Amino acid sequence: MCGIVGYLGGRDVYDILIKGLHRLEYRGYDSAGVALETPEGKLNVYKAMGKVSNLEAFCRDKDLRASVGIAHTRWATHGEPSDNNAHPHYSEDGNLALVHNGTIENYKVLKDALMQHGVSFHTETDTEVLVQLIEYIKLTNGCTLIEAVREALGQVQGAYAIAVLEKGHPEQIVAARKSSPLVIGIGEDEFFLASDATPFVEYTKEAVYVKDDEIAVMRRGEPLRLLNLKNEETTVDVTELNLSISQLEKGGYPHFMLKEIFEQPATLHDCLRGRVVEHGRRIVLAGVMDNEDKFRAAKRIVIVACGTSWHAGLLGKYLIQELCHLPVEVEYASEFRYNNPVIGPDDIVIAISQSGETADTLAAIQIARQKGAFVYGISNVVGSSIPRETHSGTYIHVGPEIGVASTKAFTGQVLVLTLLALAVGHLRGTVSDQQVAELGGWILRLPTLVKEVLKLDKKIKHLSAIYTYARNFLYLGRGYNYPTALEGALKLKEISYIHAEGYPAAEMKHGPIALIDADMPSVIVAPSDHLYDKIVSNVQQVKARGGSIIAIVSKGDTEISKIADHVLEVPVVPECLTPIITSIPMQLLSYYIAINKGKDVDMPRNLAKSVTVE
Repeated sequence: MCGIVGYLGGRDVYDILIKGLHRLEYRGYDSAGVALETPEGKLNVYKAMGKVSNLEAFCRDKDLRASVGIAHTRWATHGEPSDNNAHPHYSEDGNLALVHNGTIENYKVLKDALMQHGVSFHTETDTEVLVQLIEYIKLTNGCTLIEAVREALGQVQGAYAIAVLEKGHPEQIVAARKSSPLVIGIGEDEFFLASDATPFVEYTKEAVYVKDDEIAVMRRGEPLRLLNLKNEETTVDVTELNLSISQLEKGGYPHFMLKEIFEQPATLHDCLRGRVVEHGRRIVLAGVMDNEDKFRAAKRIVIVACGTSWHAGLLGKYLIQELCHLPVEVEYASEFRYNNPVIGPDDIVIAISQSGETADTLAAIQIARQKGAFVYGISNVVGSSIPRETHSGTYIHVGPEIGVASTKAFTGQVLVLTLLALAVGHLRGTVSDQQVAELGGWILRLPTLVKEVLKLDKKIKHLSAIYTYARNFLYLGRGYNYPTALEGALKLKEISYIHAEGYPAAEMKHGPIALIDADMPSVIVAPSDHLYDKIVSNVQQVKARGGSIIAIVSKGDTEISKIADHVLEVPVVPECLTPIITSIPMQLLSYYIAINKGKDVDMPRNLAKSVTVE
């Protein structure tokens, strides 16, 4: 859960590294560092606790001359955030500098063995173990850096993306990956290296996604080389990036999160493009069309995901069971991999991840494949690991999501799951042509309807001031809007650090109702649907106990509007589309409460965007 940047070429190395770290800071921001090798072969390492701006301040009076460099922004796994534990890490003799994303699971065994051979350690990190191991192998065997890296990685258990510099060799970067993302940009007589393509998108559109167990060798004046751990040359597959600088900038908004909330009309439109055709009468998903036999024969669907994607998965369960008449289970990927899942060839496993790199979800995919299931991926990042590891799938195409708290990716995932359920239901004969046309017409209107919801912005901003200093929140919903309530509570927790819990509204009376008083506000998601009368009773139960109520209702609501303290009206849509509409007011409420509390909404404490460790 860290960001790696590297550069080898004729540009200003330090400026490229720092700009790249700022672009990747959403991946980790408790410390940062750079390793710069001067043209004379001197290897300088500078690092600082805190955000990248702290590193910039530290480096102002340092020697920043370099012809090659690597850099890192950290989310701590081993060792507390500190200057000492920050990357890059030196080998004991100072000849190697290494940055690392991931977790070395057997670091303690390796460390004990190295200490028995006289190696000293100066940090609490697993990363220092790896750089010391590479140096030990290199010195003991008298081999090259590439050979030492290959030998060391053969002894490592866990996940890694690494980049290594060698003192006295300013013409080379050696990098490698396993279960952690790494992409190389190829320019004219230059190489870029990063955890994703955002640091170098303005310099080149040619990218190579390093595969698991591959070692990349970047040398000045030579083409890129890729080797596997058996020392065999592998194919260099160049991909053209479909990414623009404007997508990576705030565009006049104070924060990426607010920008991404307001981008949702456009991102939903992009997600729909080419998929809902003939004025809504036909759903076109290549991942389904290319695997019709699998979806026709499926006996069960299992959805695996984490965090916000898990909430989208819960909505996928409601959609698929209603439209496809198939049983669906939704599992936390982190639990699925350890609970001896009963999966077979008649099952379809749907794996959902915004980044496409979520470690637990990748592990769940591997288990599902081993057991013979057909695995379908839903991801946002083209070229990421999950699209490569699954049999088929669908991109949500909402563009880069920089804010750590997911907003537009959530609505994109829910929309793709809606299209998937419609397409599979039609394929299996459980959804008629007329149903496709009716729902397809509504789906095409979603971007415009979301624009209507965003007009609540000023009202929600004012409302947030009333609840900024609440210590607890309860989020309640029923049916399709129970998962939406869970997602609303998660957003508030993530960025404001206010304790919030989501519940099915009917479940409230089986325990949580004991918490309700004048100091416990409730956000109740209650659009017009077949459970509306039921949730009216739940609203009355909260009100009878003195609870303050913020209700999200459909336009024209007459009953809950009389009971609730505050009402946010959203457009009327079919029941299965309400989660996309009702989630947006909760995103805005969380945003403004966090801003009122002075929190960093784009980089909330202890969180990172791409969770590449277990």
